[in-house]
Amino acid sequence: MVIICKYLVPKGFEGITLFPFILLKSEDCKKNVYLVNHERIHLRQQLELLIVFFYVWYVIDFMRHFILTKNTKEAYKHILFEVEAYSNEHNLTYLKTRKIYSFLRNNT
Repeated sequence: MVIICKYLVPKGFEGITLFPFILLKSEDCKKNVYLVNHERIHLRQQLELLIVFFYVWYVIDFMRHFILTKNTKEAYKHILFEVEAYSNEHNLTYLKTRKIYSFLRNNT
């Protein structure tokens, strides 16, 4: 389910996925099929890790990369889940062929 709520999406982002919702900053974002696909990839990742483990892993991976780079934007770009989502957001059929735990195959 896609919800428009500019107040829940962090500044600098267009969308965020909090299972089972995709929160978008504006109605225009809903028309961006690549953004919605990116967020749908996160929904699949969250399901695979029983939701709570996704968030724990996400934070730990961010912290690990932040310690290495000392840069929040760089740390975010290197999170395993984001690497997979950004790498495949333009492939609108990706979720039909995606293998389980595919985020592990995109090591950075």
